[in-house]
Amino acid sequence: MQAITVRDRDAGVGGLTLTDMPYPHASENDVIVRVHAAGFTPGELDWPATWSDRAGRDRTPSIPGHELSGTVVELGYGTTGLTVGQRVFGLTDWTRNGSLAEYTAVEARNLAPLAADIDHTTAAALPISGLTAWQGLFDHAQLTTGQTVLIHGAAGGVGSIAVQLAREVGARVIGTGRADDRAVALGLGVHTFLDLDADDLRHADQVDVVFDVIGGDILERSTALVRPGGTLVTIAMPPTVQPKDARAVFFVVEPDRARLTDLAQRLRDGRLKPLVGAVRPLSETPSAFGRRHRTPGKTIIQIVAEEGTPSA
Repeated sequence: MQAITVRDRDAGVGGLTLTDMPYPHASENDVIVRVHAAGFTPGELDWPATWSDRAGRDRTPSIPGHELSGTVVELGYGTTGLTVGQRVFGLTDWTRNGSLAEYTAVEARNLAPLAADIDHTTAAALPISGLTAWQGLFDHAQLTTGQTVLIHGAAGGVGSIAVQLAREVGARVIGTGRADDRAVALGLGVHTFLDLDADDLRHADQVDVVFDVIGGDILERSTALVRPGGTLVTIAMPPTVQPKDARAVFFVVEPDRARLTDLAQRLRDGRLKPLVGAVRPLSETPSAFGRRHRTPGKTIIQIVAEEGTPSA
């Protein structure tokens, strides 16, 4: 099968290569998925798990990408809950070969059934962004009706879903981004948009929740915006500055089949719409990883153009 692989940690994006790789093995409780569409996180080449297994051993050449939508083609020993031929979407394990391949092995518990009326490209944009947004807003920050939340990167993959979920629960949403993100963020329903290059974050006043996906100086300056009893949640890095009389939480998204199923139902009901930016074939993954031009939403790698037909 063909896959995108990395071998040299120092090579960065330049080390991404389209390679012929062995067909994956289905371990106990695994399924093999024929990947139709896949998502990736631009920074994952910096993650230790991209290069090492759970025991810390080198596992290169490794296949990056951790979001997928596709069809089950094989069941491992003891696997239950899914069937061959079933449409599924979800997350691959951080320390195993990922989704930027024609086939991949995934723990069945990390996948959820995918209804026939959801296309694979849209589904591949949902797992990390959707679960991250939900877990950050509700599991960690306990956002509730009537509260105010500041969401950084409101037009991005995670931020755009967080905006929609926060609006649905009845929160007031302040979104941030660059100037080109304003129309997208306002279209998603933010009550106020702040341009990170031109506006002062202090215009947000104090908020109940800050949801950060950027880190660095933006994260540090955001700590002063959290009112007493509130929560700063970040996925970018552990906070170096703590908000006064408030909590700061850094977390890594966790697989959750039940929540994936719920998010997919919201999508079917029209209550949630992942923002899909560029859609590129597998062969163009290296340039997609390294792109300098920012686009709203999430870049998706399309591996099968139509049912049963490989993409160009």
